[in-house]
Amino acid sequence: MLDWTAQKQILEDRLKELDENLHKIEDALDEPHSKDFEDFATETEDTEVMESLGNAGLKEIEMINAALQRIKDGIYGECQRCGDDILPERLDVLPFTPLCRNCAGKV
Repeated sequence: MLDWTAQKQILEDRLKELDENLHKIEDALDEPHSKDFEDFATETEDTEVMESLGNAGLKEIEMINAALQRIKDGIYGECQRCGDDILPERLDVLPFTPLCRNCAGKV
């Protein structure tokens, strides 16, 4: 079994960063809105962007938690579709990926 300590630390650090960012987004979304129409329109647009970033962050958190579970289960680095090994270079770039390059290209 390979040692995934470095990847686990990267995933946990990213998870912490995402959690902090999501709390900042939540705090910003909870702030009262301006009564001025132009300011309100800008704030609404900003809210939509923040919600989109928040949703993307939640999806990444989900993927990171799944990767951490694969490490725990001893199957990290194994493609969840075909069972082949995921190249370490791919895991360096996308440490939470569940798929090898070939299977990811077929999605």
